[in-house]
Amino acid sequence: MGFLVANGAMLKCSFGNVPSSMMVLPESRVLSTSPAATIMDYKPLVNILPFGMCMSLANPTVASATAAALGVLTPMPCIPNTTAPWLPGCQNVIIGGKPALNHSSKLMCMWGGIIQVAQPGQMKTMIP
Repeated sequence: MGFLVANGAMLKCSFGNVPSSMMVLPESRVLSTSPAATIMDYKPLVNILPFGMCMSLANPTVASATAAALGVLTPMPCIPNTTAPWLPGCQNVIIGGKPALNHSSKLMCMWGGIIQVAQPGQMKTMIP
C-alpha cells in the first residue's frame, strides 16, 4: 500500500539541488486533505515546479554554461522538462477517469533526472 499524493507534495529530482512542491489543480474534485493527484499531473511549471539549480549536462543551458566555463560543471536554473505521465500510478483507483498517483511513482525529465515523491502531501489516505 502506498500513500495517495496530494497538492503540496514534496518532490525531489536526481539532478536538482533543492526539493520542489507539487501543484495539483482541483479539476477532478476529489480531496483527501487537499486535491488528489493523478498520473496526468506532470506538466512543467503547472504541476511540477523548478528544483533550484540543475546539474545535468543533458540540459542545454547547463551544457553551454559548462562549456563557457572550460568544462567546469556550472549548474543553471532548473526548468523541468517532463513530457510523459508518472509511472506506474495506481490502476485500481481512478480519479476523474485517470489512475491515481501514489508516492512510489516516478517521473522522467527529458534532461535525465528522475523525479520522485519525497513526501506525499498527506498521510491519511492509502491506495494499493
